[in-house]
Amino acid sequence: MQESPDITEFDGHCTCGHVHFRMLSKPMFVHCCHCTWCQRETGTAFALNAMIEAERVELLQGNIEVIHTPSNSGKGQHISRCPHCKIALWSNYAGAGERIRFVRVGTLKRRDLLPPDIHIFTSTKLPWVVLPDGVPAVAEYYKSVEYWPAESLARRAQVLAK
Repeated sequence: MQESPDITEFDGHCTCGHVHFRMLSKPMFVHCCHCTWCQRETGTAFALNAMIEAERVELLQGNIEVIHTPSNSGKGQHISRCPHCKIALWSNYAGAGERIRFVRVGTLKRRDLLPPDIHIFTSTKLPWVVLPDGVPAVAEYYKSVEYWPAESLARRAQVLAK
């Protein structure tokens, strides 16, 4: 997790304002995914997701609608959306289950403080996307033990052990 100012909570909301939520801590890690599935799902060049324990995401206002969507793994994902404007707020993937959320960084008010910790699936990134120096980039997926900070690995192990 890259260093950012001492902000420990991150508020977010959908486009229409029906749903408001808060991440109660910094995320464990931030993925910038360039796979073709994320490109298609978001309608843009990549998805930027902050991985955080579900128990650290608090719904402040409104309700969400959970949609099951196919994924490249074949296991699918559950996307939590605003039931009115349909904006995706976070996903839960089968591999991590309901315990880890992949919060869409673009829905957060201080998204500028959560740059990618890694770029993944760069083998399918669009050719005009220029990756920054100093940020790890891998052609496909990766092993978290090779890139995650020790504190984030410990948080992940703790939540998956529950």
